[in-house]
Amino acid sequence: MRVSLWPSANQPWDDLLAVARHADAGRWHRLYLEDHFIEHPPHADRPLLEVTAALSGLAAATTRIGLGPLVMSVTYRHPAVIANWAAAADLISHGRLVLGLGAGWEELEHRAYGLRLGPLRERVDRFEEGLQVVRGLLDTPRTTVSGRYYTLVDAAMEPKPAQAHLPLLVGARGDRMLGLVARYADEWNMWSVPAELQARAEVLDAACERIGRDPATIWRSTQAPVLVTNDPVRAEDFRARIPGRAGIAGSVEQVAAAIAEYAEVGIDEFIIPDVAWADGAEHLAALDDLVDLVDRG
Repeated sequence: MRVSLWPSANQPWDDLLAVARHADAGRWHRLYLEDHFIEHPPHADRPLLEVTAALSGLAAATTRIGLGPLVMSVTYRHPAVIANWAAAADLISHGRLVLGLGAGWEELEHRAYGLRLGPLRERVDRFEEGLQVVRGLLDTPRTTVSGRYYTLVDAAMEPKPAQAHLPLLVGARGDRMLGLVARYADEWNMWSVPAELQARAEVLDAACERIGRDPATIWRSTQAPVLVTNDPVRAEDFRARIPGRAGIAGSVEQVAAAIAEYAEVGIDEFIIPDVAWADGAEHLAALDDLVDLVDRG
């Protein structure tokens, strides 16, 4: 199982760049950034770097580590714009981009920016059309889509990405979204605990089998908040403050053992979000030890 890093986009650019270069020099698999314009309350006034600009900068400033948004909402940008950006970013990174996409969910941002979110059925319908647009532009000389939400007529997009097949990662939990993962995605991601992940994976596997796709062809990733600490009181406090998304806290060995439970239910990649980096370089060094231990396991 590979381990990836998800640093916060609300830190100054120079700090984010330093974290990315540190990860690039180590054994981290990928570095992801969120696609949001406004932090969740009560932190809505915090600065937040825009994901396409930040990832493009990191693509030029790193040499090895994979990069991707986790995940871009098709409600924020037209999917043709997303595809054009992804192709350019993949070229800048010399083929290290994974394009993470989602249907959209953050009501605060849509209301504040005057963007239509719509009910769930509409979001999934729009997302499916968006996937057709993105995959078509990335893979084919000309793309035509005649949908309710997006219309492309013999559209060209050049240059193509550096990768012959730029991978699409789709964030999904519901049955219909998992069906879109089976049909369009190379990778699947969701927040989870192991038992929940296993149950959702079974739905994805069934969706693959219905369309004749081998479920093993889909890379699977998940994330959970992580704190590496030798202080049991601090570890317990950390877990108590993260309801619904079971936090993982403890020594390097304890956290590695908890992450290993995800491997047992078929996860290929575990992503560590930046939720506990008040300790700065000290905590990052502890996470480096964790990556080494997971890799050896």
